[in-house]
Amino acid sequence: IPVYLMREAELKHGRVCMLATIGWIATDLGARFPAEAFQQVKSTVQAHDYLVENSFYMSEMLGVIGAIEVYGLWLLFKGWGGDIKREAGDFFLGKNFLPKDPKQADEMKLKELENGRLAMLAISGIITMAQSHPDQTWPYQLRDSQE
Repeated sequence: IPVYLMREAELKHGRVCMLATIGWIATDLGARFPAEAFQQVKSTVQAHDYLVENSFYMSEMLGVIGAIEVYGLWLLFKGWGGDIKREAGDFFLGKNFLPKDPKQADEMKLKELENGRLAMLAISGIITMAQSHPDQTWPYQLRDSQE
């Protein structure tokens, strides 16, 4: 498997997991979108099932995600084929936030990659704890069975 494809996948999964970790914690701490449909959710574990059953927002969200994925797939194949000058994971957004010095820019890219790896582990742990302790929300605490 080409390194370009593997790096693309690693960056995408890392970015999604960074967003998922923040979103999960924010939802469990009480943050909600303003619409009434979102106010009925008590925890992140219940959010998906509730919104699929009681809301049309899921189809809109899936449409937006689908459009982003099609654009990303197009960029992936154009970059991999050499039709455009593109590094793996580059969506041509946010380069103004990188330092101008190439060495510092490489350090920032490495930090994003490492934070993405950490977020993949973090969201895995959060989901595991949420499923094994459905009566709790974040931060999950292991309680003594004697209580």
